[in-house]
Amino acid sequence: MEDYPRTSLEFQSRFSTEEACRDYLMQLRWPNGFVCPNCGEREFWEATRGRLVCAACRSQSTAISGTIFAGTRKPLRMWFHAIWQVVSEKNGASAMSVKQALGLRSYATSWTWLHKLRRAMVRPGRDRLNGLVEVDETYVGGVESGVYGRKVSEKSLVAMAVEVRSGRIGRIRLNCLEAVTRPQLHGFLRACVAPGSTIHTDGFRAYRTLEKWGFEHQVSNLIASEEKDAATKQLPHVHRVASLLKRWLLGTHQGATKHRHLPYYLDEFTFRFNRRTSRSRGKLFWRLLQQAVEIEPTYYRDIVGGTDH
Repeated sequence: MEDYPRTSLEFQSRFSTEEACRDYLMQLRWPNGFVCPNCGEREFWEATRGRLVCAACRSQSTAISGTIFAGTRKPLRMWFHAIWQVVSEKNGASAMSVKQALGLRSYATSWTWLHKLRRAMVRPGRDRLNGLVEVDETYVGGVESGVYGRKVSEKSLVAMAVEVRSGRIGRIRLNCLEAVTRPQLHGFLRACVAPGSTIHTDGFRAYRTLEKWGFEHQVSNLIASEEKDAATKQLPHVHRVASLLKRWLLGTHQGATKHRHLPYYLDEFTFRFNRRTSRSRGKLFWRLLQQAVEIEPTYYRDIVGGTDH
């Protein structure tokens, strides 16, 4: 059952206390009643500070243990407000805007929160694209002198797959690649496109032999002298997505996306793009929270990896 606030006023009223936020997470995490994460037992008793003690193995759980909220020292109310802001802003929220809106002292806190939420934007076991799918690659980053074609030095290489539904863009999938090799491109497509689909690409050799994976392969060979215009005309949908992605990275994040973190920004863009027709911010809030309690916790040290963010 879809249970979420429809308006900002309803959100503020409903989640005004820690108890209300905790109960909502409990409902999302265990919709059919508590199940011990350690042994699967359903019998439990409630202890202090929101702890649930398994009657069988005596292990303790809370609404946030084992989720992206694990270990947080901030109230859940602040987390909920951050998530509401993230889904309410059409182009996404920056770490600075979240910091200012919540009155956080540390920029690192809001930056970390957003990266944790981006990890929850990919639904486990999500359906693969199907039907007609346009595929291409693009590069994210500044201009590199002396680097041509599909080679890359400092820029990040992004593979794109775009569903085409009745001449319009459907769902998308994006992923970073180390190189435009056949194993990497084929691996990307096998992971995100269902067999039996028709994959439309340019004549790049690395796309050859897609048929062995159960795909139909439609090829548009581009003339070198007209390559830029021809590519846009023959693969218009995937090029439109590439343009929107770059505009979003420059606009919302001022292009300040490190290569190691780019996959998670791609996940955020995909989450937003695939839900672009949703009229309910509350439903996006519900969906993101639902996914946030299904993934393993991630900590600041894991996100930063010993380097500057």
